Amino acid sequence: MELKPIGDRVVIKKAEAEKTTQSGIVLPESAQEKPVYAEVVAISEDILNDEKKKDSLSVGDKVIYSQYAGTEVKLDDTDYIVVKYVDILAVVK
Repeated sequence: MELKPIGDRVVIKKAEAEKTTQSGIVLPESAQEKPVYAEVVAISEDILNDEKKKDSLSVGDKVIYSQYAGTEVKLDDTDYIVVKYVDILAVVK
């Protein structure tokens, strides 16, 4: 299956939470921080057709998004989040 966002929405795939610290200490799940960065999987046609927005985001970009934004969706055993364009805070280069 494929997710195709509509309106001003973007589909992102969450990054994995860090399971160890830089010094090698293994963190239990309760101590792991929820990641707020993800990879862009799909962009709606409305965003791609908007002259101001179309060049700011592309599929494969790593982004930082608002922590409590979007709707979580599980498709083919993969977790995705559908967020509004305005909930994407930055592109990581």
